[in-house]
Amino acid sequence: MANTLKITLVKSTIGAVPKHKKTVEALGLRKLNKTVEMPDNPAVRGMIQQVRHLVKVEEI
Repeated sequence: MANTLKITLVKSTIGAVPKHKKTVEALGLRKLNKTVEMPDNPAVRGMIQQVRHLVKVEEI
């Protein structure tokens, strides 16, 4: 299992459920096609699972 995850916002949050918008922002993603690196832990994995249709994830 990787120690870090590279998360990229690939789909706009316009029209998304408000809870999903807040989850994307909590991940640190503000604009489309921006990437953040987050630690690989159960909390982050849960957030990714909730918005998996909006993001792309790579293990580093």
